[in-house]
Amino acid sequence: MIIDHGKKKILIIDFGSQVTKLIARRIRDFGVYCEIANTKDLKKPNSLKNVNGLIFSGGPATVTKKKFPKIPKRIFLLNIPILGICYGLQLIAKEFGGKIKANTKKREYGRTLILKRKNSILTENFYKNNKSEVWMSHQDCVTKPPKNFYSISSSKISKHAIIENKNKNIFGIQFHPEVSHTNHGSILLKNFVFKICGAKKNWKTSSYKKIIIEDIKKTTNFKKTLCALSGGVDSSVTALALSRSINNKLICVMVDTGLMRKDEFKDLYKVFKKKYKINVKLIDKSSLFLKKLKNVSDPEKKRKIIGKLFIECFEREAKKFKGVEYLAQGTLYPDIIESKSATGSKTSKIKSHHNVGGLPKKMKLKLLEPLKDLFKDEVRRLGISLGLDKKIVNRHPFPGPGLAIRIIGKITPQKIKILQEADYIFMNELKKQKLYSKIWQAYAALLPIKTVGVMGDSRTYEYTCLLRAVTSKDGMTADYFSFPKKFLDNISNKIVNNVIGINRVVYDITSKPPSTIELE
Repeated sequence: MIIDHGKKKILIIDFGSQVTKLIARRIRDFGVYCEIANTKDLKKPNSLKNVNGLIFSGGPATVTKKKFPKIPKRIFLLNIPILGICYGLQLIAKEFGGKIKANTKKREYGRTLILKRKNSILTENFYKNNKSEVWMSHQDCVTKPPKNFYSISSSKISKHAIIENKNKNIFGIQFHPEVSHTNHGSILLKNFVFKICGAKKNWKTSSYKKIIIEDIKKTTNFKKTLCALSGGVDSSVTALALSRSINNKLICVMVDTGLMRKDEFKDLYKVFKKKYKINVKLIDKSSLFLKKLKNVSDPEKKRKIIGKLFIECFEREAKKFKGVEYLAQGTLYPDIIESKSATGSKTSKIKSHHNVGGLPKKMKLKLLEPLKDLFKDEVRRLGISLGLDKKIVNRHPFPGPGLAIRIIGKITPQKIKILQEADYIFMNELKKQKLYSKIWQAYAALLPIKTVGVMGDSRTYEYTCLLRAVTSKDGMTADYFSFPKKFLDNISNKIVNNVIGINRVVYDITSKPPSTIELE
């Protein structure tokens, strides 16, 4: 949605990319105000008021078919600088008469080397020795640029990886500069925002605190609100923001599902009750959750069951407090974009997050998600500005469904106990070796296979424990953490020796993409 704040801005048109919000995040980090809209928003009056640059995102559609998402032709006649990314490039090429081909034999996914062909203001200081490693994710390629468009960079498969029309200030790039895997991607975006669009710094991250608090006040109109509090950084920041906004109209509920980490839940309850003086209630529903999840293996079903049960628990508790109208939860942008499009553009669903796609269709309470436009690092900065304890601020992400999606296959009390113990050892060792803060997210998971082992000259037949640790800036892309061999030797030995039920430990060394951070 386009909002007139009276500020000059960069407007991003979302075509359903999984990483559209990353573009906005990068630009906000530059100190420049920006918004995300879809093509329908462009039809509204004054939709381009105060816009000094347009960015067309990537997306799952293809211009090689008869029907595909388009941009109104008048947009190209307004002399507003335009940057097309991936699908955005192909859309620009199609609009101006270029040729695009669906390459079914050769595709580019992941890190790709591109070579400089011509100088351009867009790529100043972008290359190193006339080449750069970028992140590609496409099948279609521009095979012939339109008239008056020049190719200024190429890869082995994409001969026209970057094109430009200097006279019209229109640029197109096949790769994704917004993801951290593209070397110097921020430089390219800065060149477009500042050198081509002439944008000025007019935005501060600290502005979020005021905006979110005011938005909560306006949305709730000081009606009673129940907050789903798990103790993770997302729900914790949500709870504090609500506390600062509506004070005594806030009721926080912590639901013990039996699927949390060892000894963690009750400790967090005490922190919010005593330190932050928040009205919080702890309810034990572990037997209910385990009963409903019995014999369920499919992760999507697990998420939907858990999402439904959470809502039922919260609605039941809300009845005990007269006048509760809203249910608040710590949904973040990555949760939304993996479940559905944030702008209504057509996108591909990766998985149903329990708090987004896993929610029941009919709810008695109105949903309040004050953090839904933010990434994890932005939430952490907001948490610090709200006075949240740094131990909570810096906690690794933990999924709402808890260990249910880290036990691959059927869930049993025995498996939960085994995994809790293995995860406890892993987390403690990370903290002991001062590695916890260097990692974005780490966890132990239980695989649905048993293998033969030898202990004390006897045969064992027990589960395999998988360890995962990744580095990331925003959760949209991630690389595995490179542990020293000594650490892996040590942690494997500790888990096998101390957790009855595990006789094998493996370490996951895949990135996101192609994998997700969680296993399901």
